[in-house]
Amino acid sequence: MVSSSGGHLTHLIMLKPFWSKHNRFWVTFDKEDANSALQGEKVYHCFFPTNRNIPNLFRNTVLAWKVLRRERPDLIISSGAAIAVPFFWLGKLFGAKTVYLEVFDRIDKPTLTGRLVTPVTDRFIVEWEEMLNVYPKAINLGSVF
Repeated sequence: MVSSSGGHLTHLIMLKPFWSKHNRFWVTFDKEDANSALQGEKVYHCFFPTNRNIPNLFRNTVLAWKVLRRERPDLIISSGAAIAVPFFWLGKLFGAKTVYLEVFDRIDKPTLTGRLVTPVTDRFIVEWEEMLNVYPKAINLGSVF
């Protein structure tokens, strides 16, 4: 489970009926909201800010390599933001399946992260019918909230 803190993390936490049944680990920011929400969970902290920050993209790519090599996940799920990019691309090298959940507040335009992970995403999920025009191969599951 890979995401920024805040709303992106909230999206993944809303999927608890699914992930609570599986072995898992989390990758997110070392921030109070994330640490509180994930108390008792296995968490790796990534570098932030991530959006359009090249030095942290490099640091998080190295982190992704180390974490993925150690954990060997079968599945990587993310709702963004940029931290998903190195984990999805390297995750494919490690043989992981990937699922991306596009954020709820995007109704008719793609996010930068969505565009960057689309080539390596096994299941791309949107929450609005209009987003199928943006991501034709996506699956609309409706609102997670």
